[in-house]
Amino acid sequence: MNSTVALILLAVAIAVIVGLCIYAWGLRQEVSRREAYRRDEDARAQQNSLENLDYVASALVQEQVDITEGAWRCKVLLEIIDPSLTERAEFKAFLDHHSRTKHLNTHSARQQLTARERMQEDKERLMVENDMREAVLEAARAVLKWRAQGKNALH
Repeated sequence: MNSTVALILLAVAIAVIVGLCIYAWGLRQEVSRREAYRRDEDARAQQNSLENLDYVASALVQEQVDITEGAWRCKVLLEIIDPSLTERAEFKAFLDHHSRTKHLNTHSARQQLTARERMQEDKERLMVENDMREAVLEAARAVLKWRAQGKNALH
């Protein structure tokens, strides 16, 4: 192999390496852009969940929503924000109420029940609501107090 062919192969190799470096740099920029977008989306979702939690807890305290519906929504929102929040003593009533009523049918499954079965489930739900009313309302007040702490409330 003469020196001209070797120089041509060296130039081609360098061009390929430079091309691959540019491509890798472009891929890295895309990954960084997507990570930043995901972080922004996560922050927005967290903020939306916190705002929704404020609305639901406030509606619970003002008794504008059923105890069962409010407790379920608060439980789900707390789990979205931070799954460990439902384990906090002051918010445990949401989890307790959910565990006592999760077997009850909702939405289309409820529509499939006979009138007698629906009435039986309503009776059971109302009994749980009566038992848990004060604990759930106290938990809702605790959520509002916790949220009043602002940005440091998560820790």
